[in-house]
Amino acid sequence: MRRQGVDLTRGRRLSVAAFIGLVAAYLVVLHGLALALSSGLRTRYAAPGSLNEMWRAITVPEVVSVVLVLAVISWLRWWPPVLRDDRPVQRWVAVVPIGMAACALVVTDYGALADKGAAFTSTLLFTALLIGVGEELMFRGLGVTVFRSRGFTEGKVALWSTVIFALAHATNLLTEGGGAFAQVLTTMVAGYFLYLIRRRSGGIALPVVIHAMWDFSLISGQVIPGRVYLPALLAIVTMVVLAIIVLVRRHHIEPVPAGQR
Repeated sequence: MRRQGVDLTRGRRLSVAAFIGLVAAYLVVLHGLALALSSGLRTRYAAPGSLNEMWRAITVPEVVSVVLVLAVISWLRWWPPVLRDDRPVQRWVAVVPIGMAACALVVTDYGALADKGAAFTSTLLFTALLIGVGEELMFRGLGVTVFRSRGFTEGKVALWSTVIFALAHATNLLTEGGGAFAQVLTTMVAGYFLYLIRRRSGGIALPVVIHAMWDFSLISGQVIPGRVYLPALLAIVTMVVLAIIVLVRRHHIEPVPAGQR
């Protein structure tokens, strides 16, 4: 099957409903394992205070969830459309990955990581990469491919893959309460940015790297319990600035048709 440039002639079909069910299963595995393995620990969301907390509450659940996503993509035989993107956007969109990467490098709490030690820092780096791989393959890989294969316009592909990505993070409302609403909103913005990065870079690799860098930097600022890390506010400022730029130039995202150049 080939629709709108998505070649699935050798792959299996997946409905939107089945994809949503897959996301639900992914979340059950991820959060179920985290709860089971961290039982008895006083863990905080995305704020591991020790190496033991991190591998039990985040690292191991992420490993299993990544294996699940890899298995599903292999079973569907969807690797080409998941890994590559043939819908380029205009060059100026490069400001999004550049801005997010620069912010991540500045926001990272290098002092806290030095205090925690090399083993903690390297495990956090590995864990952030797992998060990037798992979530990007699931939402910007499988999600984008599902909606494209069903004939959705690119605007709707962006909308629904981003909404589902944000709603997947709404599960944190169960553990974090109303404070997680802000996270859901910022996740929605970040999800759309990562979708644009996929299209600008022509594949899933750069979104994985930017996602991992972003999470690594934000988690690093929360590894010291009871301390407020003010530089993390720069991440919010960066998201707002990039959102304004994208909003202002929203009519200049898609490539200019050859006849209008």
